[in-house]
Amino acid sequence: MSQHRTAKGGSGQEVRAAAARALVPILADKGSLAGLDEHSVIARDRSLLKELCYGTCRRLPRLEALAKRLLKQPFKKRDNDVHALLLVGIYQLLYMRIPAHAAVGETAGAARLLGKEWATRVLNGCLRRLQREAETLMAEVDRDENVALEHPPWLLAALRDAWPEQWRAIAEANNQPGPMTLRVNQRHNDREAYLAQLTEQGLSGYLCPHAPDGITLDTPCDVAALPGFEEGHVSVQDEAAQLSAALLGPALAPRPGAHVLDACCAPGGKAAHLLEQFDIALTAIDSDNQRLGRVDDTLNRLGLTADLQHADATEQAWWSGTPFDAILLDAPCSGTGVIRRHPDIKTLRRKEDIRQLAQLQRQMLDNLWSLLRPGGTLLYATCSILPAENAEQIEAFIARTPDAKVTTPNDVAWGMQSGHGRQLFPDQGSHDGFFYARLEKRTA
Repeated sequence: MSQHRTAKGGSGQEVRAAAARALVPILADKGSLAGLDEHSVIARDRSLLKELCYGTCRRLPRLEALAKRLLKQPFKKRDNDVHALLLVGIYQLLYMRIPAHAAVGETAGAARLLGKEWATRVLNGCLRRLQREAETLMAEVDRDENVALEHPPWLLAALRDAWPEQWRAIAEANNQPGPMTLRVNQRHNDREAYLAQLTEQGLSGYLCPHAPDGITLDTPCDVAALPGFEEGHVSVQDEAAQLSAALLGPALAPRPGAHVLDACCAPGGKAAHLLEQFDIALTAIDSDNQRLGRVDDTLNRLGLTADLQHADATEQAWWSGTPFDAILLDAPCSGTGVIRRHPDIKTLRRKEDIRQLAQLQRQMLDNLWSLLRPGGTLLYATCSILPAENAEQIEAFIARTPDAKVTTPNDVAWGMQSGHGRQLFPDQGSHDGFFYARLEKRTA
């Protein structure tokens, strides 16, 4: 749970109204948390705004079920902002340590800032009823397993089908915020020494068990508090995502100046890690020009260089014609392994998206394979936990690609073997959900 004090003056109502406005496009499937403008409120309320929006999305199935019980009739479409405000109020009462009177009063009062004073009475009544009957109402809605585990029905069914032994633990991990994990830049320091620096700054953490450059903080903090962050000594990156450099190491370490491609490179964490670790010539492409700008910012902060190109990994018009020694394909995917960091996925993702994403992944694999030199390595990665995007995708690729040889290691301590790759599940206090498959192009 989170501790926040209601700000003095009118900011308590303003931050709740801002949260409702931000949630409206997400609930209508026309926006995402990536577009959240934290500067729409005063500085002291920004962490509260983020908590209200992310938390509401994280707990949305249960919040919606409770809202349905609390309302005599649903709000009209033009009042979606009031509906969002009700969800924000329910979230505060159930999951935050904000005093109940403040959660109810400030949330109901925020309706005035939306230009809907009539809704203050409705919101006040609903939230006060929840205060009185929370235990009974929760028991009623939680009879639906999808509500109790706070996942959309299609996704919970997919997890159960794919992972009959792990699906419940996956769902529970998805409902907890992910930890803040750091990647120490070994060009400046080793992680043991950097952990000592953190301790000196009053920040505690522990070494990641699988990623050799990783430290997980006990409590997240602003990056400005990290020693040497602006100087490029450390970056924020999940432990599972850090494993890509180790997996590509055998192909890169013995080849100074290796010609490497990072396809779908944004936001640049894996590209930066490769450049920190290896003496390579890196080409990094992404189809999203705006996100490519973030890659440039990341590399500049770390003092690293790469050939950045706005390009589509399903095409070859951008390619120089020189084969790559290694290719990292961090493919577009459902993001079902990182729901805890992007909880709006529960609302925005649809069952039919998986087939479309799998088709795009197939196109990228086939296209990029032709750019790889014989003897070269392609590392396929997703932050998905659905077999259609992972094990089944690679199995189909191997079946139609005679010169593809599987080299995914099975003697590692992380993840579990899944087809020709390794699958990690989101782990509370540890790594996100991820899939890796390493393939070598046979020589003639």
